[in-house]
Formats: sequence, structure tokens, C-alpha cells
Amino acid sequence: MTKLEELTALLVNELHDFNKGVERLEKISEQLNTTKIKMDVVDYKAIIEVHQKQMASHMNSIELFESRFNKKIDNAKIYPTWAVVVFIIAILFGVGAMGFLLR
Repeated sequence: MTKLEELTALLVNELHDFNKGVERLEKISEQLNTTKIKMDVVDYKAIIEVHQKQMASHMNSIELFESRFNKKIDNAKIYPTWAVVVFIIAILFGVGAMGFLLR
């Protein structure tokens, strides 16, 4: 009988320890469920603000470049003025010469 009593006492102790462990796990689980994780985003906000300022300055420089480029394109001429004048004079001489020869 002593062996049986020892085994039951051991089993009771094991069950008691198991119940204590389950209770501890329940408390920890409850604490995990109620705990909220807070992130410190101050550093990220500062980095994002610096990045936004850089992007704004880049956008500003791109807009300035675009406006200068558009002004140059608007003012650009395909042929220089003197070349156009010489071409028109050459055509007039050619037409005049044809008219003179065909008479």
C-alpha cells in the first residue's frame, strides 16, 4: 500500500504543480493580451520631414529647369535668320533667272 500511497501523493503533487503552471500561463497570457505596444515614431517623423524637405527642393529645382528649358525651346530657331534670308534671295534670283531665260 505504501507504494500506491507514494504514487498517488506524487501524482497529486504533479497535478498541483501542473495547475500552478497553468495558472501562471493564464496570467501571462492575460498580461500579453492587455499590454499594448507603443512605438516611438519621433525619429521616423524627423527622417520623413527631412526627406520631404529634400523632395520639395528637388521638385523646385526640376520645375526651374523645366521652365528654363521651355523658354529656350520657345526662343529656339531651327535655322539662323541670315540663312533664311540668303535662301529666299537665292530662290528669287532663281525664279528671276528662269523668267529671263524663258522669255
